[in-house]
Amino acid sequence: MRFIKTYSRVLGLLGRDIRVAGFLAFANLLVAGLQFLDPVLFGRVVNLLSRSDSMPHSEMWHAAAVLLGIWVAVGIGGIVSNIAVALQTERLAHRHRIKAMGRYFQHVLALPLSFHGGTHSGRIIKGMLTGTDGLFGTWLVFFRDQLSTILSAVVLLPMTLFLNWRLGLVLIVLVAVFLVFTAIVVKKTETAQRAVEGLNSSLAGTAQDAISNVMVVQSFTRLSAEARLFSDIANQVIKHQFPVLNWWALVNVMTRASSTLAVIAIVVVGTWLHMQGMASVGEIVSFMGFAMLLIGRLETAASFVSSLFFKLPALEDFFRTLDERSTVPEKNDARILWAPRGEVRFENVSFAYPASGAAVLTDVSFKARQGSCIALVGQTGAGKSTAMTLLQRLWDPTSGRITIDGQDLRDITLDSLRSNIGVVFQESLLFNRSIRDNLLVGKPDATEDELEQACRMADAHEFIVRQANGYDTLIGERGTTLSGGQRQRLAIARALLKNPPILILDEATSALDAATEARVGNALKTLMAGRTTFIIAHRLSTVRDADEILVFDNGSVVEQGTFQSLLARRGHFADLVETQLSPAAPHLVAAE
Repeated sequence: MRFIKTYSRVLGLLGRDIRVAGFLAFANLLVAGLQFLDPVLFGRVVNLLSRSDSMPHSEMWHAAAVLLGIWVAVGIGGIVSNIAVALQTERLAHRHRIKAMGRYFQHVLALPLSFHGGTHSGRIIKGMLTGTDGLFGTWLVFFRDQLSTILSAVVLLPMTLFLNWRLGLVLIVLVAVFLVFTAIVVKKTETAQRAVEGLNSSLAGTAQDAISNVMVVQSFTRLSAEARLFSDIANQVIKHQFPVLNWWALVNVMTRASSTLAVIAIVVVGTWLHMQGMASVGEIVSFMGFAMLLIGRLETAASFVSSLFFKLPALEDFFRTLDERSTVPEKNDARILWAPRGEVRFENVSFAYPASGAAVLTDVSFKARQGSCIALVGQTGAGKSTAMTLLQRLWDPTSGRITIDGQDLRDITLDSLRSNIGVVFQESLLFNRSIRDNLLVGKPDATEDELEQACRMADAHEFIVRQANGYDTLIGERGTTLSGGQRQRLAIARALLKNPPILILDEATSALDAATEARVGNALKTLMAGRTTFIIAHRLSTVRDADEILVFDNGSVVEQGTFQSLLARRGHFADLVETQLSPAAPHLVAAE
């Protein structure tokens, strides 16, 4: 049932091209019918030759000319039909492979971080490539080669009963035995092949993991260890794959033997029937042709079924990813967010991750006025970053609600929400593209003047123009050709270009040295001007100028106020400051 369900879905992806599929089905039926006529005509020729001694020469040549003319017409028709099938099938398969790849890619990018956090990127890429390759191969071979085989077996094989029902039954029994044997092999190897595909995915994930962390591998002399890990998984692939290959090798041997056995069976039974006057020599020859044709086609069909069987786990993985659903579904009547002020409210917000069930946020409430700067501080795991992921609607609150300018985030479109929020991360996330392309992520239609102005405001223009190709310089994977400060200033310029009313600074300077932090800090002040800004910070010295500080502890806001008022309160915040800034903290408190 898994096999039928998966491949029914593969054919269902053709969608509107079902008309083309219908044309291909008709063309394949025509091909099968014309191939069916070949043995019939050959048998008629043999019968004609066997009667030639008792026929006038003119009559014999006339009959022969008619048969040969029909045979030529059948041959030409078969060639034309095959050309039409091949051309349309190639176009159909290529077109839908690209469509399926695009659909998968877009769907994966739209899935929430919960999916990406639990799924290795190597597996995702392998799933896309092997899945679409499997789709392409299935469509191509099925419509170009195997559909005519199926039609021959299902439609034309029973028609042999009208030529000679006794020989027709022999042929049907032989085909049935072949199909039963193939089905047994499929059932025996199904589980093993699924294990092989799982190991292949692990192999791809291990390779991708090591390559993406090649600096760690080399620095910690992990070359041999990583190669050994890869080799161990590869050996497991071979261990599980060989038994499967043995079974399918047996199928191939039996298929080739079937052709000989079928011809022998037809000759033996046909000879006996001929001696009883129940079959002519021409009918025996025709059925020998049918046997050769059908067994030959079934041999290619067995290889096709084998390939389908090997592709099945990859296709199931492909569809499994397509069936993943977002944890933040968008309502059918979702509205566009209108955020001219950028006022943010958390109203009794609580949240727990579905997997663990443990509360991460509990009854969090606060208001961020238009243009204010709100700092979120607290120990690691206190809930600061989780609160900001809820603001971007990467998750939905378990209870309570979040609003922007009075609009509940669950009632607005995700695109309009996220287009109104800019984020500068602790690690500058850059594409392996040019500087220009990375900046245009913030605003694809930005003009050259807007681009340059944003970079000047972020203190990035000078180092950009010093690059080999200026704004068109390729910066490598994750921007590895740039320094940390340069990458961060590009991230700030990108956010400036986006020009959102709401800004999130997620530890934006914590990975920088003091000198670089000072330069980036000036760029950040420019970026924050006039925007509702949320600063997630562990270094409390960076939040002195915040309009309000929210102190998180165990998922709750336990204190809120200005830097000096919180110090004076001598509570959680004062303890945090004393831990980080001691011996300066007592002096700060005393000064207050």
